[in-house]
Amino acid sequence: MALLIKNALLVTMDAARRVLRGDILVEGSRFCRVGTIGRNDMLGLSKLSVIDGTGLWALPGLVQAHVHLCQTLFRNQAEDLELLDWLRRRIWPLEAAHDEESMEASARLGIAELFLGGTTTVLDMGSVRHTAVLFEVARATGLRFVGGKALMDDPGTFPGLRELTAECLAESDALAAKWDGAEEGRLRYAYAPRFALSCTDRLLREVGERVAAGARLHTHASENRSECEMVRASRGATNIHYLKQAGLCTKRSVLAHCVWPAEGEAEVLADTGTAVAHCPSSNLKLGSGIAPIPDYLGRGIRVGLGADGAPCNNRLDAFEEMRLASLIPRPRFGASAISAERVFEMATVGGAEALGLEKEIGSIEEGKQADVTLVDPRGVHALPHAPEVYGTIVHSLRAADVRHVVVAGRPVVRDGDLVGLSQEALRRRAADQWEAVRSRAGLGRGPV
Repeated sequence: MALLIKNALLVTMDAARRVLRGDILVEGSRFCRVGTIGRNDMLGLSKLSVIDGTGLWALPGLVQAHVHLCQTLFRNQAEDLELLDWLRRRIWPLEAAHDEESMEASARLGIAELFLGGTTTVLDMGSVRHTAVLFEVARATGLRFVGGKALMDDPGTFPGLRELTAECLAESDALAAKWDGAEEGRLRYAYAPRFALSCTDRLLREVGERVAAGARLHTHASENRSECEMVRASRGATNIHYLKQAGLCTKRSVLAHCVWPAEGEAEVLADTGTAVAHCPSSNLKLGSGIAPIPDYLGRGIRVGLGADGAPCNNRLDAFEEMRLASLIPRPRFGASAISAERVFEMATVGGAEALGLEKEIGSIEEGKQADVTLVDPRGVHALPHAPEVYGTIVHSLRAADVRHVVVAGRPVVRDGDLVGLSQEALRRRAADQWEAVRSRAGLGRGPV
């Protein structure tokens, strides 16, 4: 079936950064025509679905370069803790208590929120167990998903999640063989050693060998000062330097956070082409710090945005991350530290570049995958509009302004509601499965 989006303001994010009033014609999973589309352009199309974009702005589908769908079910359950306590006392016990049913409920709840907020693509950290469930749910719901099994084999890591090195690598290899490139490329695999402290040197180096052979890499790095100190003490090198030694800093790598780069580490990121996933809400909530994003951008480092997980945010809202990414650096780097256009790049084509998908997504261009988000900019909170659209998008719009979302040519949100997913059913399922996980983890009862 073909899809016509007519009479919208198209914020294309193409190389010329065109913003124009026009139409979008989608055939199959790709943009066929962008601009003014007449009757002759639609000849031979027997089935045509139409979205009236009058008054709406069409944006490229938003890209989040770091999320944890397995944690959506833990929202509001890990408050007022710094990173390492947050992990040890709440998150790891809860992740260890997941079964396939609770993992599915968590993923569906998270994907529903992502879609309703205009996000069409994510890079996900997965979990130690049941990662295949995340791929199954992404396949069923239509999300563009890059993810992998979280790897944790260090003897000092959480016992309920620790695995043997050879076994976790074998499972990861099997998942990669099955899912990388599935659904015509909508699903892709990334090896995901959790972070340096949870992984042995052997594991990181063996993952590095896979990355050298062409695999993608997704991990956390230099998120918290205590983490950085522990890595230096236990591994004999600073965090990002250590990851480079293991072969994990490459053009196919995404490091989440990078709040506390040591001397020379920004140069490592730039020289190796390693991308950074910036998670401003998470960095604030866990008290981790403020990442030097203007410095990274000035060095040509690829930067994407991510909400991280629901327990450290607590929302998976790309609009909120854009707003914070614009505002947070200003006290340190100045009021013009990052322009609104540059921030919007991080959430679209910049995020696509971080994931190595810039030829497929991130902009509205003929031949690219048809991922598009339509927003209504006419709310009282967004008027009057900025002279250029990026200021309004980044500083005034919000997730509730999303009206339609399309992934690979398939509508997943129409008129502000999910297509094929019942919000009430999701709520009931999430409540039931949260209670089951809480009970298995042995944590105290709280409000649901």
